[in-house]
Amino acid sequence: MPIVVIGLSHHTSPVELRERFAFAEAKIPEALQKLRSNGVADEAVILSTCNRVEIYAATTNADHSAFQALRQFLVARGDYEAPLNDEIYNLSEPQSVEHLFKVACGIDSMVLGETEILGQLKKAYDLALQHKHTGGRLNKAFQRAFNVAKQIRTGTNIQRGSVSVGSVAVELAEKIFSALQDRHVMVIGAGDTSEKTARALLSRGAQSIIVSNRSYDRAEALARDLGGRAIHFEEWASEFQKIDIVISSTAAPHYVLDRAKLEPLMKLRKNRPLLLIDIAVPRDIEPEVNFLENVYLYNIDHLQAIADDYLKQRREEIVRCEAIIREKVKVLLNPEQPPGLASGSRAVFGHE
Repeated sequence: MPIVVIGLSHHTSPVELRERFAFAEAKIPEALQKLRSNGVADEAVILSTCNRVEIYAATTNADHSAFQALRQFLVARGDYEAPLNDEIYNLSEPQSVEHLFKVACGIDSMVLGETEILGQLKKAYDLALQHKHTGGRLNKAFQRAFNVAKQIRTGTNIQRGSVSVGSVAVELAEKIFSALQDRHVMVIGAGDTSEKTARALLSRGAQSIIVSNRSYDRAEALARDLGGRAIHFEEWASEFQKIDIVISSTAAPHYVLDRAKLEPLMKLRKNRPLLLIDIAVPRDIEPEVNFLENVYLYNIDHLQAIADDYLKQRREEIVRCEAIIREKVKVLLNPEQPPGLASGSRAVFGHE
């Protein structure tokens, strides 16, 4: 029963397209159940982050029919009528398993070598596992991917330099403001990426943090951890007069900040520079706000420009990491073959 992968990522499509296909976490178990009950997959894991939406499936169907069914499922999910060609990728073995390992290791990430994706992948796998949508094939592949990620992290220098969305956001903030001292930060949405970004800003000297979240208890807990202050979600606009940087990452299906709402707030701030970093997918902030004077809006794709600065530093490490991954995939798919020997036939899993 081979493993296949279908999806779209920052490599193949912009955020405007990716957000159409994003899965809310609460909806993933239902989607996995539909995949399996319709016979599209025998086992499945759905990974939905700001940079990618991917379905990992173990299936007895032939590759062509499996990809066709998975593509129909994904396109229907996005409610997208325009033709999609290179935006969606299909991978079969061994490339599908290599891709899984690369994702786990941060090799396929926007910020090369970043660590957030490993936690997101583990969470996606655990969600599928808890609802009994995985079996022997995906369990073994994902557990091996996590082990390889640990080896890559400890045995190579792939993570040298700026390696997370949070730290890249800080780099961007320091380009807008010469220093972060005396800068006031608001975090809208208290998720993992927001927390890491807030910690990175504080470590670079940000003066204060305000946390706003639909769950006030979660906002309060995060603010306490960060030495900041929590406010109720409906109160965040009233704090804009003294805010310099906003990090927004909610799970809202629509914009939480648009031009009509921001324009009067900018007047209250006497048009001081305002940096908005929107790391949500779907996006939290209407792109039109970027046309306001002294407003600097960057979404998750814009962070790619800073991430690219670090790519040259890691090219040699990529070669080492990919060699490790290829060898580990070969061992996984051909457990009886001694490491280092090439296989002349298509690799499949043996019975466990």
